[in-house]
Amino acid sequence: MTGLSITIVSPASQRENNGNWQTASRWARMLQTRHRVAIVHDWRLGDGGGDSDLLIALHARRAAPALAAFSAAFPERPAILVLTGTDLYRDIAVDAAARASLERAHSLVLLQPAGLALLPAHLHHKARVIYQSAPAMPPLAGDPGDPAPPAHPVITMIGHLRAEKDPATFMAAAPLVAPHVRLLHIGGALEPALGALAAHTAAQHPRYRWLGNLPHDQARERLRRSHAMVIASTMEGGANVIIEAVTCGVPVLASDIDGNRGMLGDDYAGYFDVGDAAQLAALIDRSVADQAFYRLLRAQCAARAALFDPAAEKAALLQLVDNPGHQHTP
Repeated sequence: MTGLSITIVSPASQRENNGNWQTASRWARMLQTRHRVAIVHDWRLGDGGGDSDLLIALHARRAAPALAAFSAAFPERPAILVLTGTDLYRDIAVDAAARASLERAHSLVLLQPAGLALLPAHLHHKARVIYQSAPAMPPLAGDPGDPAPPAHPVITMIGHLRAEKDPATFMAAAPLVAPHVRLLHIGGALEPALGALAAHTAAQHPRYRWLGNLPHDQARERLRRSHAMVIASTMEGGANVIIEAVTCGVPVLASDIDGNRGMLGDDYAGYFDVGDAAQLAALIDRSVADQAFYRLLRAQCAARAALFDPAAEKAALLQLVDNPGHQHTP
């Protein structure tokens, strides 16, 4: 095969099955139509890394050693850094290695435009936005013209149990929603205390179910059958789960943070305050009881779906790889 030899450095593996891995694996598939691509956890010159014509690093802090090693070995070869939520909304403010990664990279990729405000002004010319994507799937929760919920509407949250995803707020909403509503939680317990809380919540409130980690295709099928999806995160770079909900016609109930606004728009009607379980429960109940409101959420999500088209993401990614150091303004 002609083309470049591209190495993607991902801090996550397929086993972890998180957003970083989904990005790395999807980008590898897209790039493999023209280039040779490998996904690695780290990059070292002595491990065959000299064959890399271009490096794509996910996560400014966790991929910092790989990015530093590549830049030192091949300062003339392009390095692209994809910024995550913890990068933008925590690490680059407090971590010297993360800040150094920003300077080393030839291009910075943001997954939604609100993140640009977090970058130092002198780096804006290196930044560009590439929305992630997911294949469109028809929803199974009801016909768009008749959004009446089933007898037991299912509200799904997908995300590993760790503090940044704030799963505790979703759990705390369980006793507050209408009795016929069901809350379904998918994700592995990365923090044992949150896993214990999920098990306790399920035991105390039967309307809440925690399924643990599921393969990606099974999780999306559960999502597709949902009445709505909740994302309660305290920080996000550009959540894959929002894209997967929008592209299968499932409206999102989202914490009011920059990363979610960058995905759904400032005028989106489905926001709740971070950590406010009572407000989330009220939003869930309104989505079930108020058909006009539910129809609005679906229409607003549908209006964003074109941003998350796989062909658009692939075109933007291939253009980036072809012009990795091009001066660009998002």
